[in-house]
Parts: sequence; C-alpha cells; structure tokens
Amino acid sequence: MTDPAQTEVEQPEPGGGRPADRSGREAARHGLTTAEVAERVARGDVNDVPVRSSRSTADIIRGNVFTRFNAIIGVLFVIILIVGPLQDGLFGFVIIANTGIGILQELRAKKTLDSLALIGEARPTVRRDGTAVELTTSEVVLDDVIELGPGGKVIVDGEVLESDGLEIDESLLTGEADPVVKKPGDAVMSGSFVVAGGGAFTATKVGRAAYAAQLAEEASRFTLVHSELRTGISRILKYVTWMMVPTALGLILSHLLTLGLPGDAAVRRMVAGIVPMIPEGLVLLTSVAFAIGVVRLGRRQCLVQELPAIEGLARVDVVCLDKTGTLTEGGMDVGEVRPLDGQDPGRVRQVLGAFGASDPRPNASLQAVVDACPAPDSWRCTATLPFSSARKYSGAAFEEPGGERSAWLLGAPDVLLPAGDPLLPEIDRLNAQGLRVLLLARAARPLDHPDVAREGRPTALVVLEQRLRPDAPDTLRYFAEQGVQAKVISGDNAVSVGAVAGKLGLPGADAPVDARQLPHDDPEAMAKALEEGAVFGRVTPQQKRDMVGALQSRGHHVAMTGDGVNDVLALKDADIGVAMGAGSEATRAVAQIVLLNNSFATLPSVVAEGRRVIGNITRVATLFLTKTVYSVLLAILVACCQIPYPYLPRHLTLLSTLTIGVPAFFLALAPNKERARPHFVRRVMRYAIPSGLITGVAAFATYLLARVHYTGPDALAAQTSAATLTLFLTALYVLAIIARPYTWWRIGLVLLMGLCFLIVLATPWLQHFFELRLVGTTMPWAAVAIAAVAALLLEAAWRWVGRRFPA
Repeated sequence: MTDPAQTEVEQPEPGGGRPADRSGREAARHGLTTAEVAERVARGDVNDVPVRSSRSTADIIRGNVFTRFNAIIGVLFVIILIVGPLQDGLFGFVIIANTGIGILQELRAKKTLDSLALIGEARPTVRRDGTAVELTTSEVVLDDVIELGPGGKVIVDGEVLESDGLEIDESLLTGEADPVVKKPGDAVMSGSFVVAGGGAFTATKVGRAAYAAQLAEEASRFTLVHSELRTGISRILKYVTWMMVPTALGLILSHLLTLGLPGDAAVRRMVAGIVPMIPEGLVLLTSVAFAIGVVRLGRRQCLVQELPAIEGLARVDVVCLDKTGTLTEGGMDVGEVRPLDGQDPGRVRQVLGAFGASDPRPNASLQAVVDACPAPDSWRCTATLPFSSARKYSGAAFEEPGGERSAWLLGAPDVLLPAGDPLLPEIDRLNAQGLRVLLLARAARPLDHPDVAREGRPTALVVLEQRLRPDAPDTLRYFAEQGVQAKVISGDNAVSVGAVAGKLGLPGADAPVDARQLPHDDPEAMAKALEEGAVFGRVTPQQKRDMVGALQSRGHHVAMTGDGVNDVLALKDADIGVAMGAGSEATRAVAQIVLLNNSFATLPSVVAEGRRVIGNITRVATLFLTKTVYSVLLAILVACCQIPYPYLPRHLTLLSTLTIGVPAFFLALAPNKERARPHFVRRVMRYAIPSGLITGVAAFATYLLARVHYTGPDALAAQTSAATLTLFLTALYVLAIIARPYTWWRIGLVLLMGLCFLIVLATPWLQHFFELRLVGTTMPWAAVAIAAVAALLLEAAWRWVGRRFPA
C-alpha cells in the first residue's frame, strides 16, 4: 500500500515545482513552496468557496424589489397611470421609496456584517516553505499541509499526515457524537473539528469539491427567514391575498354594472378599495428594523450570523453558560503547587514543566502551569495523551536525564482518584473557595492502556486561581431582572463552579449539582432537576447537549454560550448559540451570534435589540392590519349597499402616510424593553380586528349620513371629504393608543400627524390636489362627533381585549 504522504511527490510539477526525490515526510514538514502555490493558483486549485455572512447585493435588490405585493401594487399603479389622474397613483411612488429605503438599510447591514465576519474569520495554520503561517481560508490551495489543534475546524477535505492523539468530531456531518481517532492516512472531512490532540493533514479537495462546502456556505449566509415574526407576517399576507381577488371583482362589477359609473371612475374606486388592504410597509419595516439592529450590534463588536438570532435571543427564557471564558476570563494563574507524600518540590516542578512543554497547544489550565513552571533541560517526551473533555485528564511520558522512564497524568482529582480517597475532602475545601484543583499523578500503566487512570500514584495538587470577568455580575443581574434563568453548565468540579457562581451573585449557586449524579436514563426527571438547579459541574460534552434538549422538552427557549470545543454540540442544538470571538473555530462556525470582543456583557444588548424589534414590529403590525381590516369592511359594505366607494386612492394614500407610514417608521426604531412573547399573529389580530371594525363602521356611518345631507350631481366629493375626516380622526386615535406609554416625542409625533392633516384641509392647492374640501359646518362636526364616539369604543374594546385575551 502506498504511503499517503508519498502521493505528493508522484505528481508532476511543471514550471519548477517540488523535486522528484523529495520524500513525503519532508513534504509534510515543509509544506508547499511559493512556486508550487503559484502553480496551483494558476490552474484554479484554490479554496474559492465564497464564505459570506450576508446576502449578495443582487440578492438584496432582488429580494426587496421582486415581492408579491410589489407586483400587485405595480399592476395597480400602471392601471392608474393609464386612467389618471397622477395624484391617484401616489401609492406607487410610496412603494418605490419604501423599496429604496429597504435596499439601502440592508446594504448598510451587509457592509457591517461583512466587515465583522472578516474579523472573526477562521485563519488556518498552513505550512509554506518550511514555516507555519496563518492564512485566510480562501488562500488555501490543493496539497497544502494544514496544522490542526484542539478546537480547530477542518476547512477542506484531506488526508492525515501527522497525528498526535488526534481525535476528530464529525457529528455535524454524520450525526455520530463519538469522536473518531485519526491516524496517518485516514481521511478528514471539511466541517468536522478537533476535540483532542493535534496533527496535520494534506488538502485533497478544496473549494466546491470539498464535502461540506455547500453546507458551510449555506449555513453561514445571512438570512431573513425562519423566525416567528416573519413567518407570522407571511401568513397574514397570504390571507390578505385571498381576500383581495373577490373584493376587487365585487367592487369593479358593482361600480360598472349596478351604479353605471364610467370605466375610468370605476377603476379608480376599485383601486382605492384594494390598495389599503395591502400592509406593504409591514414587510419593509420588519427588514429595516432587523437591519438597523444588526448595525447597532455591529458597533458593539457583535456578529449576528443569522438575522433571526436577534429575535430568537429576545425570546430566550433560559441561558446556559459555560463557566470558562464566559463567567471567568480564559487565563488562570497557579496559586500553589502542593507536593503529596513527601515528594520533592523541585522534582514536581520539573515534571510539571516537562508536562507543559509536551503540549504544543496547551489549554488554559496547562498554560497556567507552563507560565509557572519552566521546562527542564534534557527531558525527552516519548508519548502524549491529549486532554479530552470527555475523560477530564491528559498524559505525557518522558525519558528523564538519568535514563529513567516515567508516565504522568494531569487532570481532575475526582476522576483520577477513587471514591473515598482521603485527599477528596481537602480538594472539596479548595473547590468551595472557587479555586480550581488539578492532580498530578504518576501513571502505573502505559498511556495507551484503557485503564491508565486507575491505580495512579498521587504526586501533587496544582491549585489554580480563576480570573472572574468584572462584567459578569451585572450581566447575571440583568437576566434575573428580565425573568431569564441562568444555568451554569461546566466540565469543572461542581463545588468549584458553584463557588465561582456564588461570588458573581447567581441565585441557586449554593446548591451545585454533579452531573454524574443526574438521572440520565429518565429524561423527565432530568428535565425537572435542570429546572430546579442553577449550577452543574463535571458535565461532558454529550451531557451538555442532553441538558439543552431536556430544557427544550419542557417548553423552554434555550440559549447556550461557550468558547470551547466541548460546547459545540450544545451550541448547535440550542435555540440560539452564542460563541466568544476568541473561542475555537468550531464554536464560531455553529453559533448564530459571535461576541467578537469576548465580552459576556454584550449579551444584554443583543436581548434588548431583539426585544426592541419584536415589541415595535408588534405595535406597527397592529397599525397596518387595522387598515387592512377597515379596508376590507368598507369594500364589503359598499358592495352590499350598492353605493359608490367613498374614497379615491389619493385619500387613502394621505391617510396611510399620516396615520401609519411615517409614525410606524419612528415607532419601529424606538427603544422598547417589553419582554418578547410568543403567538405573534394572535397578539396582533386580537387588537387589529376590533380596531379595524370600529374604524370602518365609523367611517361608513359618516359616509351614509353625508349621502343624506349632501345631494346633487357634485355631492360625492363632499360626502368623501366628511367620511375622510372621520376615518382620519379614528385612525389617528388608534395610533395614539399604540404609541403608549407616552413620552414627549410620541405625543409630539401624534400631534404632528394631526397638524399635517389640518394643513391639507386649510391649504387651497392641497385641497384641490387631494380633492378634499369640507362643505358647511353641520356635517364636518357630525364627522368629528362620530369619530369621538369611535374613540370611546376603541378604548373600551382595547381594555376588554386585554382582559379577555391576555397575551
């Protein structure tokens, strides 16, 4: 069988490539030369998969322009342009402006996202000309030698060249949770990640030829779908579409056949009845609100990899926190090295120094040992057992200067020591102080023995002091105030984790739970234990995943934060995954939100932004759908009574702009701390339906009264003006209700909209342009009185709905 490392030398290298006699081992050690890289780039063997954090510019324009309702509005606009006059086609220009705003805002969000994604992009270590260099993923070429370490993501398909206890997790591709040990010659697939050990592999497939290339591109793309908010709006728009066709037919037939209006007049009245049914601005405002949210969070160094994550985190009621890197800073300090059983302190420090030097990619705990214990001279490492979150320890074997051979283990004392060991109470006492304790033990068996952890000789305790994040207490307090439960889930000792959480003020930290004691065979009992507890220690990566699932089974919306490779499975299964920017490539790849500044304190900003979006869109959706309801009602009443539709398109464009369009834009972007709640459609429609019915009935009542009061061939204009006055005042009162709780700018916004309407009524050329002129005093005051009665009914209806159908 051919050595896989030799395949490189068998390939012809025209143009001054690798020498034919160069060995595979040398190739693995040195990697490609500059000339070889250039040759591969010239023939297109590059990793050219476009990893995008956002939609392309073409997709953004297409998504905003080619919508169902833009098509409907566009057809109606063309019809009005044909039959005239132009002022009845104002709604078309509004749609053009709205679409332009949507495109500009999303392009702005795209720019922010792309710049942030560049900061957080994975940079693999590649061997070039005998030197290990960090490159962007797009600079990798075929046959590159790529180094791997714990938490590293496999970015292209390849073949293992070197393995130092290399264990790869392929669960994101295959669904199998158990890590796979990789040896030289084994294949590795893009999309998998390293859970333990290290090594190097040769890239055999790059770009779109790689196994997971299309999946990775699709997963990292900025998306506007799969959120309750957008799904609910789509459902509402679907119902509106169904109502539009029969309503349009009824209006056009009644105006042409029964009332005998001229064709152009009948078409204008039909368009006037159809256009206000379409809540076209609702989709725009949702996109704009999300896009502005992305920009705001981007300023805080928060990368939102999937747009609905803003909404999703606002709905979260349980946040699962990994202690290391989230509540504590990544680094630790060795507080004390305590030799056991009369061991020589100098030799213990030599062993620890050699142990630290044996791992080229030490984790935070081992890095603290490296900093405190310098590597001794003449100690030769003969074997290693990389640290794994599942086993909780690592190992190294040495040949010492005098020729003596020894094997050592460093890890969790409660894993390496048997139950009941006299050392455990002292270790528990240290853990209770929030200290982290490692046990150095001399192994009695070879490192590759399955029971290497048993019967080891305890040699020393390494006491580590953890650095607490100064912003963690305020963040935990924020979640508690907002009704969000915080669960600390860590692989460390439960007592130690509880002590750290207690220092940070987490409720329930005084009763930590050892995850090994949880009823894993009984999902219901486990879910109950998770709901009752707040701190869980000695949790394996698979258990973290099971815990997230157990909480979700109880109806909880779960967010998971983490930075280590042991958090990947739980991050992937959680409703919202939040990764630290300094965390492993694998965690950043599967998370929806990446905190590039590594600050846990950024999370409240994300929650607040999501609540702003959801709360405000719910408000403005009620405005838009109130208009839809009263438009449908008016069209039905007019068709049944066989009378002309009271409004022209220009009237409803004016009313929609002043009572919905302009105020909705400001309300959608306002601060809002209201807690996000489910059932968006139900919560919106419970207010929109009664509000729309009262508004429509009030306007129609005024119209009927005006038909009696005003008679003659030119009476329709006066009737329309009176009905428009009632409709505006009633719709303005709906706006006033939705604008609560009042602030100075909200009151000013409502008053400004009323003032704009008065200006239209008082300005002669605007009266002519909009064909609005109040005749006499009796009917205008009657219109105001009807609107006042409608306002009282609206108040009563909103209060009744709030009691009868609580959210």
